[in-house]
Amino acid sequence: MNYRKIREQLEKDFLSKYAVKSSETMGRKLPEEKCHIRTEFQRDRDRIIHSKSFRRLKHKTQVFIAPEGDHFRTRLTHTLEVSQIARTMARALNLNEDLVEAIALGHDLGHTPFGHIGEDVLNKLNPNGFKHYKQSIRVVEFLEHSEKRSGLNLTYEVLDGIINHSGDKKSMTLEGQIIKYADRFAYINHDIDDALRALVITEADLPKESISILGSTHSQRIGNMIEDLIENSYDKAEIKTSKKIGEETNRLREFLFKNVYFNPIVRSETNKIENMLKGLYNYYLKDLNRLPKSHLALYENRNDTKDDIVCDYIAGMTDIFAVNKWREIFEPKHWK
Repeated sequence: MNYRKIREQLEKDFLSKYAVKSSETMGRKLPEEKCHIRTEFQRDRDRIIHSKSFRRLKHKTQVFIAPEGDHFRTRLTHTLEVSQIARTMARALNLNEDLVEAIALGHDLGHTPFGHIGEDVLNKLNPNGFKHYKQSIRVVEFLEHSEKRSGLNLTYEVLDGIINHSGDKKSMTLEGQIIKYADRFAYINHDIDDALRALVITEADLPKESISILGSTHSQRIGNMIEDLIENSYDKAEIKTSKKIGEETNRLREFLFKNVYFNPIVRSETNKIENMLKGLYNYYLKDLNRLPKSHLALYENRNDTKDDIVCDYIAGMTDIFAVNKWREIFEPKHWK
């Protein structure tokens, strides 16, 4: 029995007319024989979950660097929260949950160690620039590899959702558009939660009008944001929120940038991180043979710049690996 075809028919029968049906995918760059159990988007989700890049997210900073508590978010827990929020909205809107989940799980694979501080450093060092959403595509199209293929060979719809999840860009699918909102809903609320836990801000500091409209608790705010988006997007060809909820969500985001992301407490380790990553970058750039042979082997028969080769290696590091590698290279060794 072909279970994939059964699932594909269910999608045609029950999903919204605006949903992307698995059987109607634009396909992959490299055609593959289809699975008789999973749809194409389910396969993409599974490939991302089983990738090394996904596993490394558990040791990459979200906002707070090397926090002492166990409950602060990492890039992995952020990704899982985005996935949960996105699937909730997709289910209510009768969109393709599998496509939404695949995009959500892959959207931050290109993030650097030490969060946006690391991204800013690599963007300054690399003449070609560095953006995490572009790096996420580079990860799934090239850097993740196996004996069978270079890259994960994901469907075009998933690639589109990943590259367009950040900034002013807009995904061609409603499933991809959902991720941009889910990402924002997630980080705004969990970053407030973490900032309160770290005593960087207090409840009294939060914008009163935003809190009165969106809710005074983490769950209330997320619930109201999700419900508003569903009500304003149901059976429509566009994903959107109401003007009021959108404005207050953006106000909370602006508050975070001013009072959390650029807070001296949060940024206290910035200079150390910048010097460390700059040191590693220049060390490898001076002699590419200092990089692991397995990494250099990826670039055979390619025309990547030295900066991109070094950038790929450093961007893939976890916080812990970067610190240990810096110590190994630059700290004086003890006499034996």
